[in-house]
Amino acid sequence: MCLGIPGQIVEITDESRLMAMADVSGVRREVSVACIADGPLTDLIGAWALIHVGFAMSRIDEDEAAATLEALHALGEVQEELEAMAAGQEAMKEGAEA
Repeated sequence: MCLGIPGQIVEITDESRLMAMADVSGVRREVSVACIADGPLTDLIGAWALIHVGFAMSRIDEDEAAATLEALHALGEVQEELEAMAAGQEAMKEGAEA
């Protein structure tokens, strides 16, 4: 399963290599924009894209980016809760064995 995380293109870092800086939830990383480049690269600045393993895979609009980030945040909270429950069960199991 592939998971693309929304990121906003904030600058072009190497036009010849089709590389740009993307802001993904406050974390900046360099990504290839080869898959979404369909004109002057400067036109991508401010655009939202789904980022996966260092590639901007597809362009999305700002509303879709916000909805996806909200869903991912909610999934993260669910995952944290499941991990806490599992840790609690393990602690109870260890306490019962002692």
